[in-house]
Amino acid sequence: METSRLPIFFFFFFMLSGIILHVYAGDTASPNASPHFSRKHSYHSHLRNVFLERDSVSPTPAPASTPPSAIPKPLVYHVTSYGADPMGKSDSTDAILGAISDALKGPGNGFLMEGIVNLGGARVDLDGGNYLISRPIHFPVSGRGNLVIHGGSLTASGDFPDNGYLIDLSPASNNGSGYNYEFVTLRDLFLDSNFRGGGIRVINSLRTNIDNCYITHFNTEGIQVQGGHETYIRYSYLGQHITAGGDPGERNFSGTAISLSGNDNSITDVVIFSAATGILISGQANTLSGVHCYNKATGFGGAGIYLKTPGLTQTRIVNSYLDFTGIVAEDPVQLTISSSFFLGDAYILFKSINGVVNGVNIVDNMFSGSDKGIEIVQLDQRNGAFNQIDQVVIDRNNVKGMRIKATIARGSVQGNGSSWAADFNSVLVFPDLIKQVQYTFVTNGSSFPVHALRNVSGNKVVIQSDVAVPASVHITADQGGLGSLSS
Repeated sequence: METSRLPIFFFFFFMLSGIILHVYAGDTASPNASPHFSRKHSYHSHLRNVFLERDSVSPTPAPASTPPSAIPKPLVYHVTSYGADPMGKSDSTDAILGAISDALKGPGNGFLMEGIVNLGGARVDLDGGNYLISRPIHFPVSGRGNLVIHGGSLTASGDFPDNGYLIDLSPASNNGSGYNYEFVTLRDLFLDSNFRGGGIRVINSLRTNIDNCYITHFNTEGIQVQGGHETYIRYSYLGQHITAGGDPGERNFSGTAISLSGNDNSITDVVIFSAATGILISGQANTLSGVHCYNKATGFGGAGIYLKTPGLTQTRIVNSYLDFTGIVAEDPVQLTISSSFFLGDAYILFKSINGVVNGVNIVDNMFSGSDKGIEIVQLDQRNGAFNQIDQVVIDRNNVKGMRIKATIARGSVQGNGSSWAADFNSVLVFPDLIKQVQYTFVTNGSSFPVHALRNVSGNKVVIQSDVAVPASVHITADQGGLGSLSS
C-alpha cells in the first residue's frame, strides 16, 4: 500500500508544481510563448508597475480639521443660557438684558438704513418660559436692525415701575442714527404688565413688527408707538382685564390698548377686549383692517378708535368690527370708514376742533342697534360749528335699529298745487347745509308748467311751478357736493 501511494503523491505534487510554473511562466521572455501567456505577462507587468508607482509617490496629507472655535455659530441667544428662570420664581431681568445686549453687540452684516447695523437675523429666544422682570427690558444701544425676540412670557414684578414698559425700544444711549432701530420683530409673546405700566414701547424706529402677541393688565398703554415709520401690529390681542365681554367692571376700564403717534403704520387682525380707548391715533396715513374692538361700551364713555389728528387724518378703517364701542374723529380730513360692522348702537362721532370736515367717506357699512333712536353718525360741535365741509360722502350704509344719517338724502313729494317741499333734516348729517339738488318733475296735467328750485335753507328743499298742477317731484339733496370744474 505504501508503494501505491507514492505515484499519487508525485502526481499531485507535479500538478501543483505545474500550476506554479504556469503562473510565473509569463516572467520569461520566451519567443515561443503562446499569445495567452503574452497577454498575462502584459497584464501582470502593468499591475506591478502601477503598484510600484503608487508606492513611490508620497501620500497626500488629509486636510486639517477646522478647530471648533473657528466654526461660525448661529446667532441665537437663549435667555436660559444667561441664567433666566423660566419658571418665573426669581428675577430674570439681568439675564434677559444680557442676552439682548450680546445680540445687539453681535457681529454685523453690513447696514440696513444708514447708521443701522444689520445683525443678520439674530434671535433672542425666550425658550418658552415665563419670566419675572423688575424693570423694563430697555435696549442698551441703538443703531441696530434685523433682530427677533420671541417665544415666551414676561410678567412685571410687584416693584416694576408704574411708568415703565415691559419691552422698551427707546435706547438708553443713541448712536446718532436717524432711526433708533430697523426691522426688529417681537413675536409669539405673552406680556403681563401686572397693572404696573405698559406692554411695549417703540420710539423712532423703522419697520418694527409686533406679531402674535397677547398683552394684558396694563394701566397706561398696551403698545405705544412714537415717531418712526411703518410699525406693523398683527394677529394680536390686547386687554387691560382678561374678559370676553359683559364684564361687570367694564365702566371702570382705563388705559389705551394701542397708541400710534407716528405715520404710515398698520394694525391688522387685532382684538382689543378691554380698555377705555381701544386705539388712539395721533399720526397720519395709518391703516386699520380687521380690528375687533369691544373694549368699553360707548355708553360708559369708551371709544373703540379715537382719531386725534385734527386737520390731517389720512386714515383708512376697513373690514373692522366696532362692538358696542364706536369711532371718534377730530376735524377729520381724508378719512375712509368702509365695509365695517357697528353693533349695539355703536356710532361714528365727528368732533369739531376748528370746524373742518373734508374728504371723508363713510360708505358700505352695517349698523345694528336697539331701536333707541341712536344716530349712526353724530356731531360734537361744543367747540364750534363745522363750517368747512367739502367732499363728504356718507351713503349706502345698511342700518337696523338705529337712525340713518347721510350726506345724500332722497325723497318724493306728491300733490296738486304749485309748491312742493321736502324736509331732509331727519336724514342729513349737517344742519342747514345743502350744496346740490337734483329733482325730477312729473305731471299728469294737460299742460306742462314752468318749475324751479326756490329754497334749500334749513335742509328743506322747495320746488315751485308757475301754475297749479298735479305732480310728483323726486328730489336728491347732497351736502358733500361734487366739487367744481374750472376751464
